[in-house]
Amino acid sequence: MRFVPAARMWMWPVADIVADATRLFAGLAELDDDVRIDAVNQIRVALAEHSPMRTEPVDCVLWVPAAVVDANDYNPNVVAPPEMRLLQLSIMADGFTQPIVTWPVGERFEVVDGFHRHRVAREVKAVSRRTRGRVPISVINTERSGREDRMAATIRHNRARGVHQVDAMSEIVLELARRNHSDEWIGRELGMEPDEVLRLKQVMGLADLFADREFSEAWEVVR
Repeated sequence: MRFVPAARMWMWPVADIVADATRLFAGLAELDDDVRIDAVNQIRVALAEHSPMRTEPVDCVLWVPAAVVDANDYNPNVVAPPEMRLLQLSIMADGFTQPIVTWPVGERFEVVDGFHRHRVAREVKAVSRRTRGRVPISVINTERSGREDRMAATIRHNRARGVHQVDAMSEIVLELARRNHSDEWIGRELGMEPDEVLRLKQVMGLADLFADREFSEAWEVVR
């Protein structure tokens, strides 16, 4: 038997595995397009189970019907019309280069990041025809199951893009505070400085959020 350097020994079984997979996948060509997409999705899920990178959501991107993906009700990100047109042009010219980040809700998916990409996929007929009414999604790590976790993930994803509406951001800070999260937790999870968290609380004029905060004597009324 000829000696094979250790660095090359892995190449033989990998080559055989790839060859076997290629032969199996050739059968996909005989399927209807929608059936083939669903089959490839299932293959990707099965393949991800064996991937060393399976804990990274982007390791398994699936094409699902756009109609089963719903917007969340806590995204404060606003994209101005020029940027929206640019996003549409980008997807038309370059294709989808990023998946829509989602969370499974029953048989449907809730958008965590990518609401505007989802809009383009649904509303621009040329894109919808090209993608056969589907959108690429990745599913956020399952331990981020709480609503507050998903809210924080949404803010982190889009804080550097677009413009956050102040009132909408204040409502998010309010909800997180009412869920008994500290200013420190909110600031850390949303990527905010302590002063920013306080300003957003003040926007809503929510005295109850400041009930346990000690103020200096400079705030006392002089009689």
